[in-house]
Amino acid sequence: MSYLPADDGPNHRAELRPPTDDPLGGPLTRPLRQAPAEPPAHRTVEPTAPEPAAAATEPEPDRPSDVPSAPRVTSATDFLERRAEHTDHGPATWGWRGKVRKWTGGTVSPQMGPAEMQYARDRRAIQRDFDGPRTIAFLNPKGGAAKTTGVLVAGYTFGTVRGGGVVAWDNNETRGTLGIRGQRGGHTNTTRELLEDLERFNDVYQARIGDLGSFVRSQGDAHFDVLASDERPDVTGTIKAADFTAVHGLLERFYRLILVDTGNNMRAENWLAAAETADLLVVTTTVREDTGYSGLWMLDALQDAGYEDLKRKTITVISEPSSHVDEQLAEDLVEVYEQRTKAVFRVPYDPALVPGSVVPYEQLTDATRMAWVQACAAMASQL
Repeated sequence: MSYLPADDGPNHRAELRPPTDDPLGGPLTRPLRQAPAEPPAHRTVEPTAPEPAAAATEPEPDRPSDVPSAPRVTSATDFLERRAEHTDHGPATWGWRGKVRKWTGGTVSPQMGPAEMQYARDRRAIQRDFDGPRTIAFLNPKGGAAKTTGVLVAGYTFGTVRGGGVVAWDNNETRGTLGIRGQRGGHTNTTRELLEDLERFNDVYQARIGDLGSFVRSQGDAHFDVLASDERPDVTGTIKAADFTAVHGLLERFYRLILVDTGNNMRAENWLAAAETADLLVVTTTVREDTGYSGLWMLDALQDAGYEDLKRKTITVISEPSSHVDEQLAEDLVEVYEQRTKAVFRVPYDPALVPGSVVPYEQLTDATRMAWVQACAAMASQL
């Protein structure tokens, strides 16, 4: 199987025109936000020659031609930053190195091996400070592309490694499944109820994060919250762009990281609003030709709509849907998505994710956890 990626050059057409075999129908009429332009390259400006000085009426006394400057004194902050660069990660706990340390009671204490050292670096990347709240949107217009699973496992990874301050939001225009895949809370409120009661949060001095507990669902030891989409069967209507903006603005006040499950309709107002607002896009797909094609079609569509700098702001996560996958197809998907996005990560098959019920985080395999730590470290590094 092969793909012909779209031209990476900018395209500024006012509306998105999908390929002739577009499975989703008509054109996207709302242009997406353009990414900020790259800063200009640094230029060295040659100093202009000074104007000739006016003739002095009296000769100036002789001055030394070379006055040595005082050496810069190391500040307390410089000292701490320099020490941080040489942080000792401690003795090994993995593999034969960890076993030797355990068997000898610490008498022999080897340093970490390369894999454990990389894991420590990935954790530090996930824990890095942001200079403001950040939003990551998980995208693929095809159902079954592991968007919801990806949002939940990413929420678990960011939540446990960062220690909280993370919310996963089901930004489906009607009804999504994030609420039933996450742990159920002590209430059934969703985005719809939050929108109906949004006025209680208008006073920024009185509103508290604890007040959101009536609308978000704690994921316990996973250290993140879930904001579900509408679950009432008797409600009609959809979530609009203005609704997204209102809820997103509220979540930014109380969370450092917002993970958005975008649903399947990329022509919905709230889908477009999420794509425009997000600091980072994550394309999720499985090792299947239909989900892989759908993700690539979406990237073509975003580029055709004028979404600039798409590659730098996008990461791909490819999940294996079974224990036996078409390895040639997997390699083809990795190759083509590497051309279109900043980085590509493969997540192995995990039987704990197969039933489609509440995600049992404690049952995830070590391979799944490690793969998501690597992927989330790359996401955090791009924010």
